[in-house]
Amino acid sequence: MLSFDVVIIGAGAAGLFCAAQAGQRGLRVLLLDHSEKVAEKIRISGGGRCNFTNRDTTPAQFLGENPHFCRSALSRYTPQDFIALVQKHGIAFHEKHKGQLFCDRSAEDIIGMLLAECQAGGVERWQPCKVGAVSHADGHYRLQTERGPVEAPQLVVATGGLSIPKIGATDFGFRLAQQFGLRLVRPRPALVPLVFEEAAWQPFAELAGLALPVMISTPMAGKGKARDMDFAEDLLFTHRGLSGPAVLQISSFWQEDRPLKLNLAPEFARAQDLQAHLLEAKARSRKRVANELVQLVPTRLAEAWAGRDERLQQPISDVPDKALAALAEGLTRWELMPTGTEGYRKAEVTAGGVDTRDLSSQTLESKQPGLFFIGEVVDVTGWLGGYNFQWAWASAHACAQALRGRG
Repeated sequence: MLSFDVVIIGAGAAGLFCAAQAGQRGLRVLLLDHSEKVAEKIRISGGGRCNFTNRDTTPAQFLGENPHFCRSALSRYTPQDFIALVQKHGIAFHEKHKGQLFCDRSAEDIIGMLLAECQAGGVERWQPCKVGAVSHADGHYRLQTERGPVEAPQLVVATGGLSIPKIGATDFGFRLAQQFGLRLVRPRPALVPLVFEEAAWQPFAELAGLALPVMISTPMAGKGKARDMDFAEDLLFTHRGLSGPAVLQISSFWQEDRPLKLNLAPEFARAQDLQAHLLEAKARSRKRVANELVQLVPTRLAEAWAGRDERLQQPISDVPDKALAALAEGLTRWELMPTGTEGYRKAEVTAGGVDTRDLSSQTLESKQPGLFFIGEVVDVTGWLGGYNFQWAWASAHACAQALRGRG
């Protein structure tokens, strides 16, 4: 049986980075993954250009049952640390929006960098190689793999979540955690489009493909005074519901039986402000209501919205003030009740996962000695915008620094 200092399961962002860091510390590392392609999630992220971090990362952009858990790892490996590595490898990048950093050329540059770092650390990588039974005895983890049995005193689980099963996502990491007595926070799709009851959505299905900036919010659950979580981002209409950065962001916080609230004309913070604007237009204009609305929202949306009320099918000068008040209220406080999400098939990440109460925030080691969990498999979920990759790098780094060599 082959022996290593550490076996790492999962050759995604966290697994590759942890393997590289541990190998460069002098540990003998075996990295296993059941997929044929390495780091497929990195490859498809950011439209193929990989939003590899966010300059403005703080613990505030992460959620989980214990939102403070991520602080230690994030403070010890920052976006600037990863940027320095990217620059060392000569990878050109740019800031796109709100601190989000993307490769100029391709996500393949990040994959190539991680593989080069693994090579520098002498990491042995078996891929594709499925892992079967995992056991622990006499201070060693023994794994049955397609390429034969292996053992190590330390096992790192970097298997990710359930998102995008077509590229190989499985519940292997969750099952392994439960096998060793660790608790799970119920996994659920996050950063995912939301869908609505078909008949109720029918009037808006024809708007599929339409995008516009909005303010979006949803009531937050929890103790104490209720508050809304809100984001100012772009919204995208789909045939089945809503997507785009605004909805992906809010989806991580949305809960069943709680509404979404949308301001489709965010330059007006309050309904009264938009109402005043419409009354001013009424006093000077003979244009149709939809023609006035195109100054505020895209033409297709203006036509569809005005078409919902017969009173709005005439020049704005002839529309009753009450109808304009209702229009202002509807556009700035549109309340919708999603029926669900598009599921793991379309989710960018998985919320929930291995309960952080059973992990060290310093090392990512579990209460089961020598067993570590890093990256998306853990109940730490970032906002859209490069934060989840930064958690992958930071948690992998914290783990790699804690792994023990042969002495």
